[in-house]
Amino acid sequence: MTRRRRGVLILFVLTCLFLVLQSSTLWKWMYPIKYRDEILAASRQYQVSPYLILAVIRSESGFDPDCVSRKGAIGLMQVMPDTASWIVSQAGFQVKDERYLYDPVMNIWIGTWYLRYLLTKFDEDPVKVIAAYNAGPGAVSGWIEEKKWNGQRETLEDIPFSETRKYVQRVLYYQERYQRVYNQQLQ
Repeated sequence: MTRRRRGVLILFVLTCLFLVLQSSTLWKWMYPIKYRDEILAASRQYQVSPYLILAVIRSESGFDPDCVSRKGAIGLMQVMPDTASWIVSQAGFQVKDERYLYDPVMNIWIGTWYLRYLLTKFDEDPVKVIAAYNAGPGAVSGWIEEKKWNGQRETLEDIPFSETRKYVQRVLYYQERYQRVYNQQLQ
């Protein structure tokens, strides 16, 4: 093969690769939306960004409704049973049985209600909310009061728990990805 043909072939391959990477189908395959209707309904009900809900689910369980963490968090949004019990009593949810956290619809509604609660508590600041979803609202409030972390995205490295620091970065990344891939189609 001549140099010229090789150059044309390389240019062709790079062009094809570029087109594939620009394909919305490819990106939607990489960032799927499962339980779309349930997420959108909970999003509207509690005025929580569907992209935030998607990012939490992707980070917490990878859309596996049967996921259980080492610490005992359950379901799509990885809600701790004690937290879920508190939410059920506060929100007045009707649960069918003790396995309600494994029900994707109930888990999405409970997790989204909790995100709304945290958004209200932390002045609609998603960075603090994401940190509180992982570490607990008491921990985040304590860090801010004790000036260990100022609650800003620019200072994530100051979050005292490395797990929470990485979690916040991951959720923010997924939230931005979902927004870009679905180009505001979920609003």
